[in-house]
Amino acid sequence: MRSIPVVDLRAFTHGDAAAQSDFVRRFGAGLAEFGFVTLDQHGVPPDLIRRAFDVTARLFALPPATLDACVVPASKGNRGYVPFGRERAVGAALADLKEFWHVGQETIRPEHAPFYDPNVWPGHPAVADFREVSLELYRALESVALTGLRAVARYLQLPDGHFADMAVDGNSILRLIHYPPVPADVPAGAVRAAAHEDINLLTLLVESTTGGLELQTRDGAWLPVHSLAGQIVLDAGDMLQRATNGVIPSTTHRVVNPSGPNVTRYSLPFFTHPRPEVVLAPAATTVTPERPARYAPITAQAFLEERLRAITA
Repeated sequence: MRSIPVVDLRAFTHGDAAAQSDFVRRFGAGLAEFGFVTLDQHGVPPDLIRRAFDVTARLFALPPATLDACVVPASKGNRGYVPFGRERAVGAALADLKEFWHVGQETIRPEHAPFYDPNVWPGHPAVADFREVSLELYRALESVALTGLRAVARYLQLPDGHFADMAVDGNSILRLIHYPPVPADVPAGAVRAAAHEDINLLTLLVESTTGGLELQTRDGAWLPVHSLAGQIVLDAGDMLQRATNGVIPSTTHRVVNPSGPNVTRYSLPFFTHPRPEVVLAPAATTVTPERPARYAPITAQAFLEERLRAITA
């Protein structure tokens, strides 16, 4: 069975010209074929990832009343706690079997204040380190994402900052997800995360506590996505698909229910978003007579609002 390529990010950040060129070729080809690659040697400290999973487990063990006090209506922003069963993928009949917490940009430019609501913190002594750990992981993953976007640009023969500059101070989100053991009484067909594509530019996913992630290949088959401890799975979202004229596709993926022991799963994806005012339009090098522009220009904020309406409809 095929698998997504594993690439060493240090070859791009610390290698010589030949190593960087080889990385860009393999990284870009993996994204172009699968929409997914796996990053090794990415620089996010293993201890930080361990601490993030630890505080995530403690977060979702808080009393329900504490969590419920941190629920923020979808209409008021993308921060805080989202209860179990509230999110449903576009086109899915049933809600996903998960709950999660969103952490966003902590430093907000004045012009972005209408779009970036303040973060919500639980203020419970059992998770006194939650703010510190989650923001440290946020910044570490944001740095990796900007590096990945520079590599995408080089693959497409664009200036290194073409995509990365869009995401500096962007509306990116760290999502801490708790998939509890699947309840015995869930409706038939309910899954941990129904098939969907990500909205954003790039998603980074540090290794999850158990498996279940699958991507859909171009021939329609489902391919399990595995990563080893210390690796990060990276996938392209709809915004990058638009900005690359479909050269880098946004790939359908899902999280299936456990086939073995019905255990808890934690996951820590980082969704890399542009700033609200950024215009998403096909890059010049991706538009050719054989591949005319497939997408009309749209601001990142307008596109985000359009997609969020579809999710919550």
